[in-house]
Amino acid sequence: MQTLPIALWVVITLVALALLFDFMNGFHDAANSIATVVSTGVLRPSQAVAFAAFFNVVAIFLFQLKVAATIGKGIVDPGIVDQHVVFGALVGAIAWNLITWLYGIPSSSSHALIGGIVGATMAKAGAGPLVASGLIKTVAFIFVAPVMGFLLGSLLMVAVSWICLRWSPSRVDRVFRRLQLVSAGLYSLGHGGNDAQKTIGIIWLLLIAAGYSQASDKLPPIWVIWSCYLAIGMGTMFGGWRIVKTMGQRITKLKPVGGFCAETGGAITLFLASAFGIPVSTTHTITGAIFGVGSVRNASAVRWGLAGHIVTAWVVTIPATAVMAALCYGVSGWLF
Repeated sequence: MQTLPIALWVVITLVALALLFDFMNGFHDAANSIATVVSTGVLRPSQAVAFAAFFNVVAIFLFQLKVAATIGKGIVDPGIVDQHVVFGALVGAIAWNLITWLYGIPSSSSHALIGGIVGATMAKAGAGPLVASGLIKTVAFIFVAPVMGFLLGSLLMVAVSWICLRWSPSRVDRVFRRLQLVSAGLYSLGHGGNDAQKTIGIIWLLLIAAGYSQASDKLPPIWVIWSCYLAIGMGTMFGGWRIVKTMGQRITKLKPVGGFCAETGGAITLFLASAFGIPVSTTHTITGAIFGVGSVRNASAVRWGLAGHIVTAWVVTIPATAVMAALCYGVSGWLF
């Protein structure tokens, strides 16, 4: 029986590692999709993860692959990437995800991956291959996405409060328990549509580097697209309960009406970012929306001290994973 070339085995191993990262992205970021719907009691955790996973995968039919193109071609020059860069980027990002999951910190898997790509690339060739335009818009949306989520969440909360001014509390709760299923579904669509594409992008980058795809190709292979969407859906099925607690209860106490406003504001932000090919953090987005809703209800009800710790984690993610990825790039030389 003919054995596969070593170079092909390396590509297969790295694709498997990328899908593991995608699975962990769903596992880590499941909280973003389901924290509000679980904390308000609209769905039980087991129901919520299945619900979110379904819409994560359905997103494959709704979104163009603009975010995948940004990751695959718009962060670093594809010509400089090799298997060592991809290995360093993925292992650095996975390590950061494990650390933040262990401590229940809602950091960004997306920015962990981007930081990993940047760190491994710089370890190989310095800052020259970095694509400034892609990095600038990605870094800018570390701040823009949560601010958009905050503003949309708070504006929706104000609007809903006026619309339901004469409603009884029981009627408000009953109506928004149903509407929150719609908003949670929309947010899960946005989550799958933006986050799954980031792994599609890095596998595409790997295939271009290995000669199995061309930089001029408009789309990655279809098997890459389906495997990444399915992997993130499976990760969401397993969920990340430590972060659910932080997102759903520790920031501020949510009721169904607040959950609806936060998820809808976050979903609008994700849909817009995906339409423009901007790889944003679903974690940043929903966190900003939850803060916006909480501040409208009662500013003192929001735990602003916790907010400071979360924002610190956001700012640290890219440089921390860049350092980890640079170290892993060095280790990769011994392995491959």
